Amino acid sequence: MADQQDESQEKTEEPTARRLSKAREEGQIARSTEITIAASVISVAIYIYLFGSSLLGNVANIFAKGLVFDSLAVLEPQVAAGRLADAMIEALFTILPILILTGVVVLACSGLIGGYNFSWKSLQPKASKFNPIAGLKRMFGMQALVNLGKSIAKFLLVGGVTYFLIDASIMEFAEISLMALEPGLTASASILTTAFLVASSTLIIIALIDAPYQVYQHNQKMKMSLKEVKDERKDTEGSPEVKQRIRQKQREVSAARMLEAIAEADVVITNPEHFAVALAYDPSSEDPPKVVAKGADLMAERIRERAGEEGVPLFQSPVLARALFFTTEIEAFIPEPLFEAVAQVIAYIFNINSINRSSSLRDKPVPRVPDNMVFDSEGRQSEVYDQ
Repeated sequence: MADQQDESQEKTEEPTARRLSKAREEGQIARSTEITIAASVISVAIYIYLFGSSLLGNVANIFAKGLVFDSLAVLEPQVAAGRLADAMIEALFTILPILILTGVVVLACSGLIGGYNFSWKSLQPKASKFNPIAGLKRMFGMQALVNLGKSIAKFLLVGGVTYFLIDASIMEFAEISLMALEPGLTASASILTTAFLVASSTLIIIALIDAPYQVYQHNQKMKMSLKEVKDERKDTEGSPEVKQRIRQKQREVSAARMLEAIAEADVVITNPEHFAVALAYDPSSEDPPKVVAKGADLMAERIRERAGEEGVPLFQSPVLARALFFTTEIEAFIPEPLFEAVAQVIAYIFNINSINRSSSLRDKPVPRVPDNMVFDSEGRQSEVYDQ
């Protein structure tokens, strides 16, 4: 039931890189056999057109030798068999250039669309190939109709052009019939090779139509349904539930590490409730103060609690707390525009124990930040300067 539902889903999504890569591994790439057929036939036609006379002469010599028998060949069967083998080898060498040319052209044209690809998986037997229902679908499906149409088109093109060429050469054939054998054969071969070259060239038309069609058909075949895309994303990236648990675990580890760093802080600047930013400063270093922890709402509360446990003083300044929270990342130094405001706080905290409590309250600074660093609780720049 589930498989039928998957098959019934419309495949409207473009194939992913993983889908295309997997298809190449299985040998599924865009291929146009018509390009290979046209190129190989035309190359053979060109070869015969250029070197047909010598090829015909070699073939005639082989036939002439094969039709001559002497007494030794008649009386000794092994001699006749040996001469037959020699004739076959000579014939093979005669057509060897055509075989090599055809092989090179086929290899060169096989990767014009889809590129070159070799897959062992495509050679492995599959149960679907022996499925009679699937075989009937291939025999009477759309692809079979397309192949039938291409075959009919090739027959009409090549046959039609050949008919008109031969019909136009009727008078020449009539004159050839009056010639001697050798010049007649030469003239006939010239007419036939020219007709073969012109007729085979019409296969280019079929190839030019078939190539883009095969690319389109392959792309349509590779398209995916929405469910397939989602399933692939789950396989490669994991399910949303798993990713959410991973992110939650990462946040917990990061929060625990951040809370441990509060022990190194010198002061925690608060909002006082919604934001908390812990700063660490080393007077012996030339570096500015650094943010070792920050948080909002519940995390800000945990930072304040941890600061109380570690004995880190709290300093209430809503505008400075928000400015640090929205402009500085954890383990980063504070921005230069906030140097003066933070310096006032650090100086106050470092000197708080050297004077009595009442004077410290009277001398508590009111740090100010630049206008472009005044934020509201949502992180938007605010025109209200709330100390």
